[in-house]
Amino acid sequence: MEASLGEIPFGLDFHPSKELVAVSLITGDLHLYKYNTDDSSLQRSLDVHAHTESCRTVRFINGGQAVATGSKDCSILATDVETGSVIARLENAHENAINSLINLTESTVASGDDEGCIKVWDTRQRSCSGSFNAHEDYISDMNFVSDSVKLLTTSGDGTLSVCNLRTYKVQTRSEFSEDELTSVTVMKNGRKVICGSQSGTLLLYSWGFFKDCSDRFVDLSPNSVEALLKLDEDRLITGSENGLISLVGILPNRIIQPIAEHSDYPVEGLAFSHDRRFLGSISHDQMLKLWDLDDILQSPENTVKGQVATSDSDSDGMDVDDDPSQSKKGTKVKNANKGAAFTSSNNFFADL
Repeated sequence: MEASLGEIPFGLDFHPSKELVAVSLITGDLHLYKYNTDDSSLQRSLDVHAHTESCRTVRFINGGQAVATGSKDCSILATDVETGSVIARLENAHENAINSLINLTESTVASGDDEGCIKVWDTRQRSCSGSFNAHEDYISDMNFVSDSVKLLTTSGDGTLSVCNLRTYKVQTRSEFSEDELTSVTVMKNGRKVICGSQSGTLLLYSWGFFKDCSDRFVDLSPNSVEALLKLDEDRLITGSENGLISLVGILPNRIIQPIAEHSDYPVEGLAFSHDRRFLGSISHDQMLKLWDLDDILQSPENTVKGQVATSDSDSDGMDVDDDPSQSKKGTKVKNANKGAAFTSSNNFFADL
């Protein structure tokens, strides 16, 4: 299934229980599509001009009753999924452009901006519950580890941060890598953190030892890995700037096979449907594509590339080094950090 969006998409998310997918666009628009599993059709059900500038990120919230969007115009909008009406809008959610949103629990979400500031929003208390500066450049991706209440974040400053959401502080930060980190996921039953990068190298970190990566996988280079999606504890799906969507094995590290593509246009986002029947992808070719996961994974593993499984000492230790101030500054890091300060008056969810 596929749909022409008419503009470049930036954000993608599936409804947690319905056959509904949301896409945010460079124009500031929000599109919702209904997909039919019987006749493989995609039908646009909602078209909202949500923001005055590019709509960079989108997430279904409150159990799918609303959809939240974050924008370059620094605002966050909550839109009713059924009617398309505005539930709430916070015009100055951040001091800088918002680049990332993530659900933490059923009633909390986190947002990250272009200067490395992260804010946590509590829908029950109807306010911003905390804010802190995690990076010195844009927040490219976030991953929540619920067991330890840690938020993993990657950034254009070339670092991975481990943030404690109980204290709203960065607990530890990696050394600066040679290029921007674009995406992050957790695998191997929580023992490994995988980061995508602008050079196409996958960086593997052992949990508890975040200062430097324990392994690197270079076979996706030189194409930037824009999106990572965990399939299971041993395999993930990557979306690259050359348009390829690939199935990749981790420890041993290998490209198992390419499974989908968007011609030569950069893949901007990947997501699973609520029942994991479909893999959704968006790209600069202005297309939304839904791939039947069973179909694209059925091919035999006969195109394995790059057996780059280096020796790795998996450690189950969960002690986290906790002195982020010792990280070395990379050449691509911005000097100024203008992260937004916490303001308790931010009342985004007053109407939810």
